[in-house]
Amino acid sequence: MIGVGPFSVQVVAVFAAVLLAWMVARLVAKRLPDSPYKATGGMLLDAVFLGGVVARLGYIAQWWEEYAQSPMSMIFIGDQGFSLWVGVLAALAFIWWRTRSIRALRRPLLMGVTAGLLAWSAAVGVLGLLQRSAPPLPALTLATLDEKPVVLNSYTGRPVVLNLWASWCPPCRREMPVFEQAQAQYPDISFVMVNQGESAQQARAFLDAENLQLKDVLLDPASKTMQAVASRGLPTTLFFDEHGRLVDTHLGELSMASLKSTVSRRFAPSQQIKTDKE
Repeated sequence: MIGVGPFSVQVVAVFAAVLLAWMVARLVAKRLPDSPYKATGGMLLDAVFLGGVVARLGYIAQWWEEYAQSPMSMIFIGDQGFSLWVGVLAALAFIWWRTRSIRALRRPLLMGVTAGLLAWSAAVGVLGLLQRSAPPLPALTLATLDEKPVVLNSYTGRPVVLNLWASWCPPCRREMPVFEQAQAQYPDISFVMVNQGESAQQARAFLDAENLQLKDVLLDPASKTMQAVASRGLPTTLFFDEHGRLVDTHLGELSMASLKSTVSRRFAPSQQIKTDKE
């Protein structure tokens, strides 16, 4: 997984894009005659904040059924659930409204937003190229809760959602019911839960205490999987296609909405959600 320190590359790209937008808007406004350029930066940041809130609300509306089942997950923005273009339209509308009496700032602000979007698009493109060249599903020998050996890449042949977790990790514990529900709703996808650094007794005690019925729980007492995928923390979730190729990653807690969104974008329609009619 690619990132800077504890931050994922997506988070770093967002901050870089916002910084570039702010700098471009101020630079262009400063060159205009009699322009109150000092107000430009504040307006740009206000537009970004409003756009972010609306983008989150748009995403919640899109996945309302999932968020309604767990209302507190609406405020956990770490699941990275945002509707980008809904937020962009809201930011542009805000800029248009705020500059109705100072139209000289409209052009610098719009140029700043454009620069930020181009930077974000470029970062997404580079990340996609890096993911396509990422190592495949590791050929590590792990063990089941019954301590029977399992080679991790033996799951190749169907999509795999690989989750790295530990019982001492609060966000890991909170997202476990999401995977329990998902394994029933997506029968054509393997949800492989690889415990990091704990014994079979510790992992089993946690699962029993929480009454979790997870099918593919593996033990990795030496945390070899974290090293193999270059994970920087727990929980980490990686999405591999049926050929064992990495297609997406997520560092931090996943909500059901975020999980379903990634599955719908990354896996084929034949591997989509199982309905009650099936």
